[in-house]
Amino acid sequence: MTQQEIALIKTTFAKVAPIAEQAAAIFYARLFELDPSLRALFHSDMGEQGKKLMQMIGLAVAGLDRIETLVPAVRQMGLRHAGYGVRDEHYETVGDALLWTLAKGLGAQFTLEARIAWGKTYWLLAETMKAGARDGAANLNRAIA
Repeated sequence: MTQQEIALIKTTFAKVAPIAEQAAAIFYARLFELDPSLRALFHSDMGEQGKKLMQMIGLAVAGLDRIETLVPAVRQMGLRHAGYGVRDEHYETVGDALLWTLAKGLGAQFTLEARIAWGKTYWLLAETMKAGARDGAANLNRAIA
């Protein structure tokens, strides 16, 4: 990611942060519209889940300047999510819901450049999470064998 893309992510997220609760509700509504089966993965209060989501996104955005320090935490998150039943194919649906939510929340400010930067950021983090899940599964298989 370029410094310009990182700056664009930070600028656009700063515009979403004040409406974090609404953005999270819109995100989950869209996620469950795209794939209703994903609702079964969430057992906690969705308001609290939304707060966690926005906090996690905020931490990731803040850490983009120091991606090497962000990667271990993102890999761990991927391992935890695998334990909740998240599969690789779910990441595409989540990415679609995220970009759709940003487009709704930012309107005309969600330019093509912003969409590309967010897409690159999301897929970098999603692939890191998936790698963490795979490594965790491989370690578990080795421990069992």
